[in-house]
Amino acid sequence: MFLAMNRFKVKLGSEADFETVWRERDSHLRTVPGFKSFHLLRGPTKDDHTLYASHSEWASRADFEAWTRSEAFRKAHGSAGANKPLYLGHPEVELFESVLAQSVEDQAA
Repeated sequence: MFLAMNRFKVKLGSEADFETVWRERDSHLRTVPGFKSFHLLRGPTKDDHTLYASHSEWASRADFEAWTRSEAFRKAHGSAGANKPLYLGHPEVELFESVLAQSVEDQAA
């Protein structure tokens, strides 16, 4: 399992607009090989921003990297620049490979 995250510092007062952008965009992920799930997470609020993280789960790093070179990726990110006024700085990308996995299903076995 491979996890890709982007952290966004959203300007105070822009949270609803930021969430609307994500709700209404076509991510083009459902048909991408290796894609497992996506979540947009809201974190703590600081003096000048609210922290958000986008979190996508992939079957492998290779699947994620193939997506970043695909037409689906270009379509999903085509209007990203128009949203820059909503956040401070650039999104911070973080990539993780699974080294241990546990789930409720594991406990039932």
